[in-house]
Amino acid sequence: MPDYIVHLIDPLQGELRQSVRAADEHAAVVALRIAPSRVLSVTAAAPATAVTAVTRASNAGRTRPDSSRHRSFPLRLFSQELAVLLAAGIPLLEGLVTLREKEASAPVAQALDGVIAKLQDGQPLSAALKSQPQAFDALFIAVVQSSERTGQIEEALREHAAYLAWVDALRGKLVSASIYPLMLIVAGMAVIVFLLLFVVPRFAGILEGVGGGVGGGVGGGGGTELPFASQLLIATGRFSGDHPWATAATALALLLAPVLAWRHGGLRAWVTARLWQAPLLGPKLHLLALAQFYRTTSMLLGAGVPAMSALGAAREVISERLRAPLDAAIASVGRGERLSVALQLAGLTTPVSLRMIRVGERSGGLGPMLRKAAEFYDEELSRLTELVTRLVNPVLMLIMGVVIGGIVVLMYLPIFQLVEQVQ
Repeated sequence: MPDYIVHLIDPLQGELRQSVRAADEHAAVVALRIAPSRVLSVTAAAPATAVTAVTRASNAGRTRPDSSRHRSFPLRLFSQELAVLLAAGIPLLEGLVTLREKEASAPVAQALDGVIAKLQDGQPLSAALKSQPQAFDALFIAVVQSSERTGQIEEALREHAAYLAWVDALRGKLVSASIYPLMLIVAGMAVIVFLLLFVVPRFAGILEGVGGGVGGGVGGGGGTELPFASQLLIATGRFSGDHPWATAATALALLLAPVLAWRHGGLRAWVTARLWQAPLLGPKLHLLALAQFYRTTSMLLGAGVPAMSALGAAREVISERLRAPLDAAIASVGRGERLSVALQLAGLTTPVSLRMIRVGERSGGLGPMLRKAAEFYDEELSRLTELVTRLVNPVLMLIMGVVIGGIVVLMYLPIFQLVEQVQ
């Protein structure tokens, strides 16, 4: 059988290309188990192309787009404002023209011009958005595409804006909780570098002036020998005074090393695994991943995405530790199992969320109930973040105080020994 390259759109990861061996183009789509609406094209693969695509699919499964390119476009504000204009009865094209007229940013205006031009040519909004990939991510396009089939574009825009607001709020909480500890670390490192560059070398010079020596006696050559820690500190101070740029570069490297190390995928995965296994932190991280799963699924359901497609899309944004259980849950739902039962058997519920999901199934409001479950755990995680912040900040201050105080004590210890020797 020939190989085919299926060009498709993933709700979370954008345009993908996957290789599959099938009898014809229709069989290739069926073999990938994806909705036909997500398929952009199916082409026969050349031999070299097929090998490359199969290798990529086996190693990674899919290619992630560069999400950083969307940061310059205010997608959340765009969704909110367009939803308000549509709710006021303004037609879609006129609403986009209104947003374009008030826009002062050249890149944003250019993207809106491209969308407006496609709409004027008679293309649907989702196709017009696809023509501007630098501005609109795949998740937003999938939401709009589903809402076009249901006729609920306004509601879909509101759901997407609310989802982005939650993402921004979560990111803001993490950033706010990290600012003060980072300031403490930077300030502490600055004080330590200042002591090593300016204060400790002067003390070393004073000790040499009165006859003290590092590694020898204090005063006259046969006095009391300095403690090893003081000798090491003074030697470090001398080196820092002789090589100030090397000292500053070392301090900067110590500050940047954790950031650079975190970018390494293997190290990040190892640290994440250890955090998930921590007795107190692990369960909270599990709740955070569940809240993210509930929130994403709720947004997609509210936008009109079918349940199975919504679960598959949510799989791409949750923690990797939950993907295998979610795959099992999706398979159970595909066999006819109720969603609440499938998620419970997969370990993707808590007693509270399980009851909410069951109520949503009975009432037909699964999306709102998933959102309420996410909000319930958002509040619990907010309290946890506040508690951790209150604990971490004093601990960091204590560590910095001990380090800086220890340096000062080690500097003054030779002076105290000189005074005792004179007496």
